[in-house]
Amino acid sequence: MAKVKLIKIREEILSENKQLADKIRKDLSDKKTTLLNIMSSPGSGKTSLILKTIELLRETFSMAVIEADLDSTVDADKIAGAGIKAVQIETGGFCHVNAAMLEKAADTLDLQSLDLVILENVGNLVCPAQADTGAHINVVILSIPEGDDKPLKYPVIFKGVNAVVLNKTDYLQVAAFNRDKFWEYIRSLNPKAAQFEVSCATGEGTEKWSAWLASQLHTAAE
Repeated sequence: MAKVKLIKIREEILSENKQLADKIRKDLSDKKTTLLNIMSSPGSGKTSLILKTIELLRETFSMAVIEADLDSTVDADKIAGAGIKAVQIETGGFCHVNAAMLEKAADTLDLQSLDLVILENVGNLVCPAQADTGAHINVVILSIPEGDDKPLKYPVIFKGVNAVVLNKTDYLQVAAFNRDKFWEYIRSLNPKAAQFEVSCATGEGTEKWSAWLASQLHTAAE
């Protein structure tokens, strides 16, 4: 009986993506540009947090935003409306941004003049966790209405990030959300991740988040 040859396509694809991601990271570091990858499910508040970050840090750092959606420029239009350079990636059905997509978008930017490039990844808690984009800093946002059990259902994305942002804290009084249990889950998965509670609607906590991010820019791209 002839042997069946097993070709592990997924492993090959991930390996190729990792090599390109490492190259992107080095190229950005050489330019002293930090890449921040923000991930979350749809509606958690990625764009709102980016807009708040721009508001608080634009006088200190030069920034651009790479937006990724299946087929839309809605979020990119909001960023451009705030006076910040925005590049749109239409993934055409892909549920995440990979290194090749990021490289094409980054090539349209004058990276030498930028301190920070923010990637708003496609909205879901599964696929983005599996593809290295070349980012120096990876952050995941969860919002109060989504429930405190999401770290248990989607552990991979929470394990691999530098920070976790709990958004929409203004919903705490009306949502059945156990804040202590949520952070207990996070600490069990990723004890080193920085933790932030914010409300982009009221601005609560956004200054603390922005101050942490600013402190990271001095070291992340080194």
